[in-house]
Amino acid sequence: MHVRPLTAQGSRSSVLRQNSLLSQPCACHSLLKVHRSFYCARRVCSLGCEPCGPDLATPTCSRPPQPTTGRRRPAVTAMAAAEARSAASGPVDLQQALQVATDAARAAGALIVKTFNESKHVYHKGKVDLVTETDQQCEALIFKALRSAFPECSFIGEEGSAAQGYTSDLTDAPTWLVDPVDGTTNFVHRQPYVCVCIGLAVNKEVVVGVVLNPISDELFTAVRGGGAHRNGIPIHVTDTAEIGCALIATEVGVTRDVMTVAALFDRISRVAAATRGIRCLGSCALNLCGVAMGRLDAFYEIGFGGPWDVAAAALILEEAGGQLGDPAGGPFDIMGRRVLGANGHLRDQLAQIIAQAQTSPAEPQPRA
Repeated sequence: MHVRPLTAQGSRSSVLRQNSLLSQPCACHSLLKVHRSFYCARRVCSLGCEPCGPDLATPTCSRPPQPTTGRRRPAVTAMAAAEARSAASGPVDLQQALQVATDAARAAGALIVKTFNESKHVYHKGKVDLVTETDQQCEALIFKALRSAFPECSFIGEEGSAAQGYTSDLTDAPTWLVDPVDGTTNFVHRQPYVCVCIGLAVNKEVVVGVVLNPISDELFTAVRGGGAHRNGIPIHVTDTAEIGCALIATEVGVTRDVMTVAALFDRISRVAAATRGIRCLGSCALNLCGVAMGRLDAFYEIGFGGPWDVAAAALILEEAGGQLGDPAGGPFDIMGRRVLGANGHLRDQLAQIIAQAQTSPAEPQPRA
């Protein structure tokens, strides 16, 4: 395993030489920034610039990466353009969208399987937040397939958002939300709890969801109003009613300051004391799908990466009869980086326990 921290040192040419495995690097992203930027494997980058030619001295992108991470910033012109394209093109065919998303997930999954047991070139987006070339290549592959079939749609992806330094706002326009490899740390360490996540939102509501674990060959799908399925077979949440009989999952995330770690383990301590057991498996999306199919009774997490982690799986859980909410009570916000998913008996019971625990100012807070 080759671990390479991202730094701002070195010339552009030396940086690009490190990225020899990727074709047509985008100069506007290949200049590494300490704020989380990384190599761009896209033929058209996430900011919309054309790929750089042989002469990389002049980047073709007019919008360099931003120095701020984890924030949302609206792009008013892009939003208006996307909504205008959507209005002109008419409604999205959800069955076609499901098929295209499934095919794209399968293609990305094949790449994950191919590289799963190989030594990986790993880069740091943060102290323990990792990205590999496979993440970038899978996102480029998925976006190419989605853009080809749905050129009128907007796109929000994990790796593109990291490159530009913020998460674009979700608008009413049809928008694909993509996590090419959810569970990257598992992928790096060859833990088989890894998935591709592709969701489609229309009017800020997710209407198509696809989550594929290519290692176990489990495909979770849902179209709003059509139920949830695992490998084509309908799935449903458990009917566990007592919190003391429930198996819960959560994640420890990537934030390691003292107050956040203390709040994290205070929640875990309280939940573990009240339930049958607690698991940390390494994938937000697969945890939600685990609740959807009855392997788990509930899942919560505060501070995951962004809407791409939950969009597809949240719909799958709802279509399987589950309920979503904020971990401390209140409604679920797809952009809020906070989620609780459970069956209808347990959601509020679990939220009441979590609401009593410590909090950290470094964590995303419930929205008013």
